Amino acid sequence: MKKAHRILGICLLAATVQTAYGCGLTPQKPKNEPIIAQARLGTETKKTDNNKVKIALLLDTSNSMDGLINQAKSQLWDIVNTFTHAKCGNDSRPKLQIALYQYGNDNLSSREGYIQQVLDFSSDLDEISEKLFSLTTNGGEEYCGQVIATSLKQLDWGKNPDHLKMIFIAGNEPFTQGKLDYKDAVAHAMEKEVVINTIFCGNYEQGIYTDWKKGAVMTGGEYMAIDHNKQVVHIDTPYDNLIIELNGKLNQTYISYGSLGASKRAMQSQQDANAKALEEVVIVKRAVSKSSRMYNNASWDLVDAMEDRDFDVTKLEKEQLPAELQKKSTPEIERYIEAKKKERSAIQKKIRELNTKRDAFIAENQKENTQGELENAMLAAIKKQAEKKKYKWE
Repeated sequence: MKKAHRILGICLLAATVQTAYGCGLTPQKPKNEPIIAQARLGTETKKTDNNKVKIALLLDTSNSMDGLINQAKSQLWDIVNTFTHAKCGNDSRPKLQIALYQYGNDNLSSREGYIQQVLDFSSDLDEISEKLFSLTTNGGEEYCGQVIATSLKQLDWGKNPDHLKMIFIAGNEPFTQGKLDYKDAVAHAMEKEVVINTIFCGNYEQGIYTDWKKGAVMTGGEYMAIDHNKQVVHIDTPYDNLIIELNGKLNQTYISYGSLGASKRAMQSQQDANAKALEEVVIVKRAVSKSSRMYNNASWDLVDAMEDRDFDVTKLEKEQLPAELQKKSTPEIERYIEAKKKERSAIQKKIRELNTKRDAFIAENQKENTQGELENAMLAAIKKQAEKKKYKWE
């Protein structure tokens, strides 16, 4: 059993797509057709479902990692908010999916290498938050090569070469621990076109000495070292309480439906509570995320679901609707949803406007860098790799 420090987390947040031409545009291959037809088709492009980013976070939850886990919980929203403004080369918006693994914890099965998939690829920000808050630390054995190999095997990375596929793994024990050679896991990642980024929790040179840098550069990824126990200095602003108040009103615009509705709405409230309990500034940042396109709950909320052209509210059974809609006619239901949509849009717009003022206030009053170590490390890696795919920011 070893004491450790490590981990990383989150990220999540990021968004881009990978192709030699830039995200989202795949040239059509000319077929064996007449020369005239080939000349016309040769310069055409078609839109494909390439705007997808898949990020797996491999977090060491052995002893002494509480500080870094807390950074992951709080800085998730900074990363999400940053990538809200991301665009691919064809001006389309990327879709972000995050998976979560924990490793190096004595509470996990030794037969599985002290490794557990906490969350499969998901774009549900409430679910990602819930899983992060469920993590606890304990002593254990940290096998970097094995957890990388496990994530490559268990997760559906897909075969689309245009997708941006990334692993972030953090820790402070040698990268070489365990029976499975990390070089074999890295080779497998290269076959799947997955980029590995490593974050060593400790001295930069020590991380190099223990092969953390080699684990990254072999796939074209980034090696970083951070102080995972660093306390981030947050600046209170005159806009924080207003944003928190609007967040409460925003929750009232959600109309739950289906078998997931009640539990998902309860999860939404619980993750608000978790964020606020961690630190008041975290609920502010989460509220900003909820005002963005990244926060979509079409699987349980009628307002988001109605944005899908294929969704037909009339096909829902009455018992799948919330109590306040079960006795209404279809036109009444549609008017109710439209009213909530307008209300939500107005609240989200106000949150974004207040956040712009909040950012300006922080920029004017900060005396030092208020970004967290984890946030800086992940954003630096993601942006650098995204630049190769004609990725840009508004």
